[in-house]
Amino acid sequence: MNRMLLALALLVSSVAAAPADEPHVLKIATLAPEGSLWMNLFHDWARAVEARSSGSVKIKFYAGGVAGDERDVVRKMRLGQIGGAAVTSIGLGLIQPEVRVLEVPMLIRGYAELDFVRARLDGELRKKFEDKGYVLLAWGDVGPIHLFSNTPVRSKADLLTTKLWEWNDDPISRTLFQRMGAHGVPLGAPDVLPSLSTGMIDASYGSPLAVLAMQWHTRLRYMTSLDFGQALGASVLTRKEFERLSPVEQRILLEESQKLQSSLLQQIRAENDRALAAIKRTGMQVIDSPKSFEKELETFAVGVRGEFEPSLYSHDFRMRVEKLVAEYRAQHPLASR
Repeated sequence: MNRMLLALALLVSSVAAAPADEPHVLKIATLAPEGSLWMNLFHDWARAVEARSSGSVKIKFYAGGVAGDERDVVRKMRLGQIGGAAVTSIGLGLIQPEVRVLEVPMLIRGYAELDFVRARLDGELRKKFEDKGYVLLAWGDVGPIHLFSNTPVRSKADLLTTKLWEWNDDPISRTLFQRMGAHGVPLGAPDVLPSLSTGMIDASYGSPLAVLAMQWHTRLRYMTSLDFGQALGASVLTRKEFERLSPVEQRILLEESQKLQSSLLQQIRAENDRALAAIKRTGMQVIDSPKSFEKELETFAVGVRGEFEPSLYSHDFRMRVEKLVAEYRAQHPLASR
């Protein structure tokens, strides 16, 4: 009897001492640096998910490119080393290339057009990511893409004199630059600032907010007033990681991700305006882009759209996007360019 009581006591004590279930930690990587608006919003999102799940779900960020460029991040998701990422369309395109049609230069011009097109394709795009094994949690914006340089660029001829950064995982910019005869220098995004510092490149492109957050503006002097389109991004999670969560945790994550999306789209747009004002105060000069330069770029951009079919996107999908843009402009003639 004493032995039975002792065994029972040991069993009870071991159960009592057993640790509670460990929280599920979602490891998410991004190029966005700590202190940027993107990271501030991501941390708000993480706190909301943790609070609503009573600590059963936590989000750990690997910010500022510490996990590598977006190709590295996508590879690490596929290997299961991290669960998700907040990436630009370059990273999204490595998962589901068809999303890149939204960023073809000189196609979607302005936030309103982007919202109109993306809203109508949202469900379809999310399904395309699911088919690749990912859950698209929240869309995000990067902002309008401008050219930044150390000499004024007012024409194609001016552009050809620059040593222009070419994101090594972006076939669209690479092809466009090649067709124009520009001197593209292939680099990962984390390599841009040191390459500007050494003179390997003297021009890059990005939104005002991205250029400010990445500190590229400290090595550049001019910005074109012309924007080439809207850069977008999104937060994604592998389906494998998502399915490890309980149904309640999944619902919480999705609901809070929708709130994150709303905050990102609203605040990033306002912050891009403030970022432009901030970099102008540091001495950045905005160069008015002549209509002739816009026409030159548009001619080349339209000419390369078909070259990415079907390697990136289908002809049918591109035609649908172009039709939606035309539909929006027909409904809002005063807003069209």
